[in-house]
Amino acid sequence: MSKKEKNTKNKAKHSKLMEKKKNKKKVEKETTKQRLKEILERSKK
Repeated sequence: MSKKEKNTKNKAKHSKLMEKKKNKKKVEKETTKQRLKEILERSKK
């Protein structure tokens, strides 16, 4: 197995992980926004 092959394998794995992390952050941000919205709605009543 040459280094190039190994490297591409690791790169693919890493980019997959980074995508996962990014998506998780995005989802968390959205849920936080939603929660804040709900709290504001409740406080207005």
